[in-house]
Amino acid sequence: MKLTIELVPKTAWNKSLAQTLPRSVWTDIRTNYIEQKGKKCEICSQTNGIFNLHEIWSYDDIKHIQKLDRLILLCTMCHHVKHIGLTQVLANQGIIDLEDIIRHFCKVNNCTKKDFQLYERETFDTWRQRSLLPWKQEFGMYEQYFRE
Repeated sequence: MKLTIELVPKTAWNKSLAQTLPRSVWTDIRTNYIEQKGKKCEICSQTNGIFNLHEIWSYDDIKHIQKLDRLILLCTMCHHVKHIGLTQVLANQGIIDLEDIIRHFCKVNNCTKKDFQLYERETFDTWRQRSLLPWKQEFGMYEQYFRE
């Protein structure tokens, strides 16, 4: 699957690199990333619009460690898929159209809405289990920013 949903456990909310570092440092990381990689969605190849620097995390479900693996530049639509929980909240408020986001997921992954719904249900099941546990964050190569 090219475009995936990534739900951060509730117990790890507000502990991301972007939320932990000073805004100016995060802005510098984002600017440098775009200068090196270019302004293009790394999933769907979109080149227009607003782009988000997204954190890709992996989870050790035994040791309860959430590790930052890398960063990726995403268009707004791909970013909404990654954060489908927040996207659903925004859709309920009438801010965005959830069906547009689902169609984007299906187009990028060449799948049906039913495939999306099954995958979404499985992802939320994992999220509910992980949200019961405390998580230790490891920032990988970005740990250096906490020592400065």
